[in-house]
Amino acid sequence: MHQPPNSLPYDLLILGAGPIGLACGIEAKKAGLNYLILEKGALCNSIYNYPVNMSFFSTAERLELAGIPFMSVGPKPTRTEALDYYRRIYQLFQLKVNLYETVQTLQKVEDLFAIQTSKGTYLSKKIVLATGFYDLPNLLEVPGEELPKVLHYYKEPWPFVGQKVLVVGGANSAVDAALECWRKGASVSMVLLGDEVDENVKYWVRPDIMNRIKEGAIQAYTRSRVKEICTQKVILSTPKGEVAIPNDWVLALTGYKPNFNLLDQLGVQLSLDEKRQPCYDQTNQESNVPGVYLAGVVCGGLNTREFFIENSISHAEAIIQDIVLKNSFSKNID
Repeated sequence: MHQPPNSLPYDLLILGAGPIGLACGIEAKKAGLNYLILEKGALCNSIYNYPVNMSFFSTAERLELAGIPFMSVGPKPTRTEALDYYRRIYQLFQLKVNLYETVQTLQKVEDLFAIQTSKGTYLSKKIVLATGFYDLPNLLEVPGEELPKVLHYYKEPWPFVGQKVLVVGGANSAVDAALECWRKGASVSMVLLGDEVDENVKYWVRPDIMNRIKEGAIQAYTRSRVKEICTQKVILSTPKGEVAIPNDWVLALTGYKPNFNLLDQLGVQLSLDEKRQPCYDQTNQESNVPGVYLAGVVCGGLNTREFFIENSISHAEAIIQDIVLKNSFSKNID
C-alpha cells in the first residue's frame, strides 16, 4: 500500500493533475491536509494532448493559479506556454503528484475510500474528481472506425501533406485541424451535422474557415454524417443521398466526454436528460456521495462547454474550505 508513514489514510486524494487538480493540491497544501494527486498520464495530460499549435481562447491572466503570473508572448497563450506555466506551478509548490498511474477501481469502505491503481492501493478520507474529459472521445460508431486511418486526436499537419483528409466535426479542434492540414498541402473535406461550423468557434478563426468553405478550397458536406469508413474511401449520408469520396485519413474530432465509469463506481448520481450531469452541491462541489467532490469540467457531464479552466479554479478553494470546516466540526464533536 502506498500510504504515509504510520499507514494512516490520506486526508484527500485528487484524481487528475490538470490545472484544476493542481489548484486543489495547492489549496490542500495550504490547509495542511495530507493529500496526493494521481494522474494517469503526463502532468496536465489533456493540455499535452492538444494540437501542437493550439492557442487558448482565454487570455493568460485568466488561467493563473494562486496569484502566480502567467506571461505569454501573444494575447492568447499557446499550448507550450501553458504546459510550461503549470510545470512551474507544480515545481514551485512542490506538489505531491504521482504521474503515469491509472486509477482502476474506486469503492467506499466504511468511512474511507479505497483506490486501486496500476501501481498500488490507497485509502483516503475524501476524494476529488478533477479528471477532465479529453481522454475519452465520442465515437462515430460506424463500420470501419477501427481502421488505423481513423484518428480521434490531432497533433499537427505534417503527416497529412499530400493526403486526402476528411475532418468530422465543426467545433474548434476540427476547424483548427482542417485549416492547418489544408495550408500544408492536404486535400481537406469536412462533414458537418448542421448548415455550417459551430457558432462558438474562436472568433478570429471562424471567418477563415467560412471563407475557405465558401471559395471551395475546403469541401464541406453540411447536414451530413459518416455512414461507413473504407480503406480508400468514406461513404457519407447527405441530403442528396449517399456520397462516396476518396480518402486517406479520417480525423474524427467529434468531442470528448468525462469518465463516467469512475462516477458510477462511487455511486455519483447522473441527471436523466441528455447532459448526464453529475449531482453535486454548487456551494461546496460535494456530490451526492459524502466525501466525493467534483471539480472542473466533469461537473458538466456531457455538456463539456459549460466549465473551463478559468471558471473552475474557484472549485478548489470551495472544496478545501468545506473539507476543513467538516474536519473541524467532527473534531469538536469528538
